[in-house]
Amino acid sequence: MENKILNNLQQAIELAFEKAKVLPTEQVHFLESAGRILAQDVYSDVNMPPFNKSAMDGYACRKEDLGAWLQMLEVIPAGQPPLHTIGAGQCSKIMTGAAVPKGADTVFMVEQSEVNGSQKVRFTGSKTNSNICLLGEDVTTGERVLTSGTRIKAQHIAMLAAVGCTKPEVYQKPKVGIISTGSELVEPDVFPQASQIRNSNGHQMNIQAQECLCVVNYYGTVEDDEQATFDLIKRSTAENDVTLISGGVSVGDFDYVPEIIRQLGFEILFNKIAVKPGKHTTFAFNQNKYIIGLPGNPVSSFIQFEIFAKPFLLKLMNFSTSEIKIPLPLASDYERRKSDREEFIPVKINAKNEVETIRYHGSAHIHAYHEAYGFMTIPEGIRLIKKGETVYVRPL
Repeated sequence: MENKILNNLQQAIELAFEKAKVLPTEQVHFLESAGRILAQDVYSDVNMPPFNKSAMDGYACRKEDLGAWLQMLEVIPAGQPPLHTIGAGQCSKIMTGAAVPKGADTVFMVEQSEVNGSQKVRFTGSKTNSNICLLGEDVTTGERVLTSGTRIKAQHIAMLAAVGCTKPEVYQKPKVGIISTGSELVEPDVFPQASQIRNSNGHQMNIQAQECLCVVNYYGTVEDDEQATFDLIKRSTAENDVTLISGGVSVGDFDYVPEIIRQLGFEILFNKIAVKPGKHTTFAFNQNKYIIGLPGNPVSSFIQFEIFAKPFLLKLMNFSTSEIKIPLPLASDYERRKSDREEFIPVKINAKNEVETIRYHGSAHIHAYHEAYGFMTIPEGIRLIKKGETVYVRPL
């Protein structure tokens, strides 16, 4: 098999992104849109606030009358319009969020007021702000409040509700098929016999894909049989946008996957990336169908999903964002044997806000990341990092 090896992760992402065809859009109820990628700009159909609004409980009056005894005209609760216009020597008691009556340009706090027996009110403070939220000062009618490409979170749900956008248009969720290859694999509810291990990768990738808001079809495990592997991959590519395959993408005698990918009409863009862990990562495409082959070792498959598969799945929903890397000091010296590849090391953050590497026996060491805060990136060519030097941590 011809090796198509890439120099680094960024090159792999750029090549895959060039082949990514954004999925169609659909309208969903706004309460079901959390995590989805907005496919339209959203505009406000109202001013915010929709009227001059009191910012606190107090008394609405003319600023020039502060300090004088004022005749109280009414009490204005939130949700009811004022009945009177404020004139000279007058005020109205007002609740937070209520509409400020005409003629008033100031609201002074209840805590800075005095009421006499004649139901007259006086400001007792030395100075006050206007304490009025002006009509449209936050948002004006017709103003864009959310942009296409936004990944919808709770704060965006609030904005959709505020402007009455109850059926936002979002990109469809990718359908993802997950296959784990290897005759040694059994499912978690089976006690492994000699030479068997439980399938952890498939379920790990299942959840990772769900966290990307994908629709997941889990196909389980397939033994090291060429025809069975062909049939299952063919089924998955027919039923899904993306097929994720764990294992079978290396160069062993039973690694049928690369040839099967070609037989199914897919073009392999690359089958190796100069990174550690996860060198044997494959990406193939056939029009608007994609196959991502990840290594069988759990650490490799986990990290390669996070750094490569996840950005690609999000790209299909027209979402891309700058990778977050937090600069933090290293807690102790770290030295690696080779520096020929970019490497991702599971780490945790200690009480001093320093980066501690997690004991790591290699890409089959499943415990290496279950307590990890994230992983730090070591660039190619760097072998030794000294205590106190800044490293860059990508959170999980």
